[in-house]
Amino acid sequence: MNGERFKGMGTFTAIWAGQMLSMLGTGMTHFALTIWAWQLTGRATALALVGVCAFGPVILISPLAGAIVDRANRKLLMILSDVAAGLATAAVLALYLTGRLEIWHLYVAAAFAGTFGAFQFPAYSATISVLVNKSQYARASGMMSLAGSISGVVAPIGAGVLLGPIGIGGIMAIDLATMLTAILILVFAPIPQPPSSPEGIAGRGNLFREAGFGFRYIFARPGLLGLLVVFLFFNVNTNFGFTVLSPMVLARTGNNEIVLGGVRSAAAIGSVLGGLLLSLWGGPKRRVYGVIFGCALGGLLGQVLLGLGRSLPVWAVTGFLGAMVFPTVNASSQAIWQSKVPPDLQGRVFSVRLMIAQIGAPLSMLLAGPLADHVFEPAMRDGGALASALGPVLGTGPGAGMALMLVLGGLLGAGAALAGLLYRPLRTVEATIPDHDTVPAAPPATKRRIAASVRPTAPLS
Repeated sequence: MNGERFKGMGTFTAIWAGQMLSMLGTGMTHFALTIWAWQLTGRATALALVGVCAFGPVILISPLAGAIVDRANRKLLMILSDVAAGLATAAVLALYLTGRLEIWHLYVAAAFAGTFGAFQFPAYSATISVLVNKSQYARASGMMSLAGSISGVVAPIGAGVLLGPIGIGGIMAIDLATMLTAILILVFAPIPQPPSSPEGIAGRGNLFREAGFGFRYIFARPGLLGLLVVFLFFNVNTNFGFTVLSPMVLARTGNNEIVLGGVRSAAAIGSVLGGLLLSLWGGPKRRVYGVIFGCALGGLLGQVLLGLGRSLPVWAVTGFLGAMVFPTVNASSQAIWQSKVPPDLQGRVFSVRLMIAQIGAPLSMLLAGPLADHVFEPAMRDGGALASALGPVLGTGPGAGMALMLVLGGLLGAGAALAGLLYRPLRTVEATIPDHDTVPAAPPATKRRIAASVRPTAPLS
């Protein structure tokens, strides 16, 4: 078994390398299109709506997607998700090259990619669980965080350097090439399906009954539900601020894309360092504290202090420090879930997990743009309603209102995380819920009785 898991770690590393390349290409495209959209509209709402359209489908179809992930071939679903993202990029590229690209096209492309992306998170997370040892869950999650962080460092710099020589069209062509590489690695990677567990057998039924299983599983375990509630409130508040981060920097620097790239890269370097340290360290022994205190530190350092800054050095340092914490947050949470939930249930449970944790994010993003444009920015202009009171701290003029949004979001997000300490089932979740591999497996006769007591599995159609 150890030899099989060692080979599985090699497979995971190959998949990880392909996904890192794909993230790099996607990050370059996102950076280039952010500049394009801001120059076209000059409004934070336009940028916020892209995020809403990407997140919305994920929230809506996650439970159904999770049930399909537990039924279908997870490798195939990951490939289809990457192919869908590639098709969306190809469509945007074709529209751009023909001079027909409009802002609403980005909304449609984001919604299309987001729909298929709803399958990727549960399929990918569950795949890690069957490829690597439990002791390596946090390290593997740290590697995934590291891949995103490396993309965050290289993508803004790469896009900034390449925008002049090859333009947005050339950057999107690179994105397509990296996606194809990731897809080819997945095609040839040996990815096993998870073994059946007694809970998984008992949870079978028609597709919609299985889609609801994730809710029943989580709500029956208050510690896991409490962990999700912390993420729900933290994500609502931090997304409220981070949605306007790019337009804030652009507004305060006269559309200086080099400064924006520097801020993003500094934050990504912090995330890379945090991911590297986590990959070597393996994460805190009490993972729930890694989540709670990591969220609080990230909100205070990476959002409150960043919003108070008014120059590249301050933005870069605070962004670096805040981002350095988040790999530990995400890896600690992922390790808890992967160790507690049987692999053949992880599609359903992780999809609902994603839905609950992120359900407020689209609303937060949707509100952030209009509030920035029509409330906070006018209030922080010279002579505005809040300018005299908060101007000495945040400054006034373009971008000051969005800076206030960052500060408020960070304070509320940190408070939501620390409030989780008051809920005992959350504090003790690692001790009170047994790991899935410590629960005795049901004997074959019991499995047959369980299987006979539920309806046959309905076809996917």
